Amino acid sequence: MTEKRETVKRTATKTAVEKKAAPKRSTAKKVTFEINAESVGFRAGDVYQALATAGKALSVAEIAKAAKISENETLLGMGWLFKEGKIKADGNMITLA
Repeated sequence: MTEKRETVKRTATKTAVEKKAAPKRSTAKKVTFEINAESVGFRAGDVYQALATAGKALSVAEIAKAAKISENETLLGMGWLFKEGKIKADGNMITLA
């Protein structure tokens, strides 16, 4: 009978230790978007509309917030608009050309 009690105690202790030792993992949200001419064109439109609505120079973060898109998507759209000559840089701020 003594042997059974020791076994039960060891199992209970081991389970408690295992629960404490298990680290909680956070689930990082990985945002992906498709890069093709159509999606980049839409992001360019979002960037242009954000700048036109603001009527002043904005930073990349401000444009992303106003257009409700990520900063990476904002940079893609800005690249398109820079290539077309629709926007220009004024220091760290972007304005319509």
